[in-house]
Amino acid sequence: MEIYKAKKIRFSNALHAINKKYNSISILRLFTIVLFLVSVYYYIKTSAIILIAVSIFIFGVFVVLMRIHSKLVFQKQVNQALFDINENEISYLERNKVPFENGQEFNDFHHPYAYDLDIFGEHSLFQNLNRTATYIGKKTFANQLLKILPNDEITRNHQAIIELSEKLDWRQEFLANAKISDDNQLNYETLLKWCTFNSTPLSKLSVFISYFLPFLFLGVLIAYLGTSNTIYATILSYLFVVNLIILGRFIKRIQIEIANSTNIDKTIHQYSLLLQKIEEESFQSKKLIDLQQKLMFKKENASIHLKQLAGLFSKMDSISNFVTAIVFNGTFLFNLHVLNSLIQWKKDHSEALENWLEVIGEFEVLNSLANLSYNNPEFVFPTLNTNFQIDFTDLSHPLLNKKTRVGNTVSFHPESFMILTGSNMSGKSTFLRSLGINMVLSGMGSPVCASQANIHPLPVLVSMRLSDSLSDSESYFFAEIKRLKQIMDELVNRPAFVLLDEILRGTNSDDKRNGTIEVVKKVIGQNAIGAIATHDIEVCLTTNEYPSVLTNKCFEVEIINNELHFDYKLRDGICKNRSATFLMKKMGVI
Repeated sequence: MEIYKAKKIRFSNALHAINKKYNSISILRLFTIVLFLVSVYYYIKTSAIILIAVSIFIFGVFVVLMRIHSKLVFQKQVNQALFDINENEISYLERNKVPFENGQEFNDFHHPYAYDLDIFGEHSLFQNLNRTATYIGKKTFANQLLKILPNDEITRNHQAIIELSEKLDWRQEFLANAKISDDNQLNYETLLKWCTFNSTPLSKLSVFISYFLPFLFLGVLIAYLGTSNTIYATILSYLFVVNLIILGRFIKRIQIEIANSTNIDKTIHQYSLLLQKIEEESFQSKKLIDLQQKLMFKKENASIHLKQLAGLFSKMDSISNFVTAIVFNGTFLFNLHVLNSLIQWKKDHSEALENWLEVIGEFEVLNSLANLSYNNPEFVFPTLNTNFQIDFTDLSHPLLNKKTRVGNTVSFHPESFMILTGSNMSGKSTFLRSLGINMVLSGMGSPVCASQANIHPLPVLVSMRLSDSLSDSESYFFAEIKRLKQIMDELVNRPAFVLLDEILRGTNSDDKRNGTIEVVKKVIGQNAIGAIATHDIEVCLTTNEYPSVLTNKCFEVEIINNELHFDYKLRDGICKNRSATFLMKKMGVI
């Protein structure tokens, strides 16, 4: 955390210095404008030729100041973003708040584990890990949290995350540039829609006219300036109108081409800066090098191509200004040339654009996981196997306070399925969630909250927390049955890691007990690995029938000095202590 505090101070000082320069340049700009107007006024009054030179010089100074101003605005935005990044990390590590997007829009109540394990939403795994700022980054991160990668890809991610975790400055600069892009779903989808929209190229005649008429206009203008013959002025006016008429025939095509693209040039420009950051960095891991190589297209870096596209959209924005559009198009058919360039750019680059954006998304995901690794050096990258062995040492939930969380050692071999008992509040559900979350993390190549881990990455199937679906007119019980059916269907196709928490709560005790036992038998019959939590001791007796597959584990509670004491440590056997009666008596319920 100390490095974040030091960086916060550094960027605060940098912002202060930039603001002083910014204010000075703003004053100088105003001063040059006043001087320019004064020089023009006195030229009109005196006709002194020297004042023309002075006016031109002052205007040149103004242009230089404008460029310096633009650079300072950009530096201010970047440094502000860097300041915010470090302030957010400090606030997060001090557990004051979780100042990151929660990904609620990606929640899927029908997914095998997304809702049950709190992958999305307030205080979710996504919100705690998320260090993305573009829409494609957020979307890619959400997608990776919902699936399992092949073992070789997980190993590649391990190497990439380890390398990026050591590049703190580079990661933060990348994130800062992503933050100031103001990217959103609309901009991203508009750009892809534009890229895939089949734009018919301009006809050869249209291209010829777009060059011939402006050259003709320029030639007549030069002739008029050289001769002051009014007939040339008349021809110029006719050419001006003809140019506008020709543009009018293309105005609908132009509007279709740039539909919903207002200010998209800024987003594209920031995309190009993100790609440039990737292109210019030196990487060692295979995954990062492969991603970097995807950015070479037609012997040029992708960032250059995107800067060209940003420039074209920026030029096309001129059509939204009536006066500018009239002047530029009446003289040189400006927007027709830009339209032709946009269509040509699309033809040359459309096949690669989405891939470039996906590279940005991949880097944002890897940066997020690298940030997790950097903030939690005690987390480990699991070793992988293909023997259906799953072992954790000091396993805990990654979102719990590291100062107070309790780790447990657990092994799913030779017995592959655990029947877990314990009183309420003893830690059963948290333990199941810890298992599920760490299996999800291991399946995407992330470090896990354990001191040691040996994993066979498997699909995760969970029935832990369902709710009545009013929109589907479903009861809790029916929703749970559907989830169990989903789990069984998945197990037919492939082995999986299954977590069940107090299933069949919507029926009577005998029915619940018998149903739970049958579910356990069916699950282990499909070679599933995992755990089920239950309060029913008779379910635990099933281990007598399947001693090589099932094992009993428990969380106990002790009464010390007339208070309940939970140590959250996993033990062998069946839970013996009861806390409900004691707690109700203590609180005066009974």
